[in-house]
Amino acid sequence: MAWEEWEQLKAQAADRQSTHMRLNHVDGGGGTYGPYALPQSYGDLKVGHDDLAKIGKAAHSLYNQLWDKARVAVPSSDSAAGDLSEQGFALGAGLQHVSDRWEEQLKSLMDACAQISNHMHTTTKLHAGDEDYVQRQMSSIDVLDAGFDERVGKPGDKNPIYGEKSEKK
Repeated sequence: MAWEEWEQLKAQAADRQSTHMRLNHVDGGGGTYGPYALPQSYGDLKVGHDDLAKIGKAAHSLYNQLWDKARVAVPSSDSAAGDLSEQGFALGAGLQHVSDRWEEQLKSLMDACAQISNHMHTTTKLHAGDEDYVQRQMSSIDVLDAGFDERVGKPGDKNPIYGEKSEKK
């Protein structure tokens, strides 16, 4: 294709294109554009302690299942590989290689599961402490704000946070 022909095709395509078309845009109304449309309202990212605990528990459960079921194949494979090698079969070395790789990958996967489980446990504890700290700080700010806010109560009334005046005689 000649360069001039390419430029001509690009120009024709640009002429046919609607001026109202927008790419990488999300409809502000009720419609959506495709499966990756953003939600209409935005909020805070919320991950509850229960969610983190469930992830950690699932990782711990997977670790236990790998320990109980997948690890069993390693000793029997090593034994079979040794027997085959002693009998002069080249298959023994191949089976030993597969067994070694299986053990390496299994250990790697089990380490990853343990790390996820531990991380979720630690994260849950840290976020609980952070949440408590933020709540304590916010509650003390609310008390201070109530004392300084003149808009508490009806206009013209005294702020009830100060209580009633005691009469001294």
